[in-house]
Amino acid sequence: MRVLVAGATGAMGNELVPRLVDAGHEVFAMIRSESNKAKASQLGAVPVIADALNRAQVEAAVRQAAPEVIVHQLTAIGQVDTRHFERSFAATDRLRIEGTDNLLAAARATGVRRFVAQSNGAFTYARGGGPVKNEQDPLESSPIAPMAPMISAIKHLEKAVLGATWTEGIVLRYGAFYGPGTSMAPGSEQLEMIRKRKFPVVGDGGGVWSFIHIADAAEATVAAVENGGRGVYNIVDDDPAPVAVWLPELAEMLGAKKPMRVPRFIGRLAAGQPGLVLMTELRGEPNPKAKRGPGSRPGAQARSVCSAAAPQALSSAARQIASSSPFSCETFRSERRTIVGGAPASECLASSASRCSTFNPCSFALFSEFVEIR
Repeated sequence: MRVLVAGATGAMGNELVPRLVDAGHEVFAMIRSESNKAKASQLGAVPVIADALNRAQVEAAVRQAAPEVIVHQLTAIGQVDTRHFERSFAATDRLRIEGTDNLLAAARATGVRRFVAQSNGAFTYARGGGPVKNEQDPLESSPIAPMAPMISAIKHLEKAVLGATWTEGIVLRYGAFYGPGTSMAPGSEQLEMIRKRKFPVVGDGGGVWSFIHIADAAEATVAAVENGGRGVYNIVDDDPAPVAVWLPELAEMLGAKKPMRVPRFIGRLAAGQPGLVLMTELRGEPNPKAKRGPGSRPGAQARSVCSAAAPQALSSAARQIASSSPFSCETFRSERRTIVGGAPASECLASSASRCSTFNPCSFALFSEFVEIR
């Protein structure tokens, strides 16, 4: 198929574009400037230039590529400062509103039959109720003020894509990315903060995180491109885990001391209210719908390969983040990503990702300067 990827040169694009090419698709990379043409070509894509916020340019690029499928991976997130959360996501919020509308308008004008869009399930589910939310559960309706624009932009994107009855709209709610090119990669500032005990467990550490290796996210996206299936899918690994579980294990895997524990008021002082929410109130995501949906093997049954683990077992995701190897939760005996009944992730839409789904702990460097609570 002819596939246009908008946002093709970021962390996700580096993983997604080569996989689409290897699968035999003719891939076009929508890039903003001439400076990215060489990178797009190296990934195996044909570059087409357009500013995602310029509707005329977007339509011209889409007409040039004439794709059957558009993959919307547009983000503009650098370091996330939780004390200035709204500012950190402002550019991406605009891309999720105006950029989405421009891509959909161009897709409709050119007869695109499938539209796959990146969403964020890591920060967006309602904080009330149980610790794990599925696709039928509502997104946050009463977000704290600094996170409200980000969640509003996500809701706009999802409503627009799923409401486009003239195409097959697919929304992928990626979990928190780790792996190459993300902010949770070996040697990254985030992991160094954990290594130096500058990323503490705040309060009860009850915020539940769902992780996904960037490579598995790309595999899942290829499955969505190829197999379709209108709707919303959580794209995460099998093991949602609270901060109080995965952070200490990750520290151990990095050879670091156990993280400090600090009360909620200090967490809020250092990382702002968004940082407190991320550490204590997030809700995780399950992936059975994705396993049953686009890309799943005929007859495959959704299951968690770690479901037999004791409740107190440490998060497998933490081990994978430490090594940056893709998800394989069967006690890490295999380097291969096994998701459903031994099938590699390329055969199952059960995994996920986005740099917008990672938490920057740099704000917690303040702790090392004035507090040591053991």
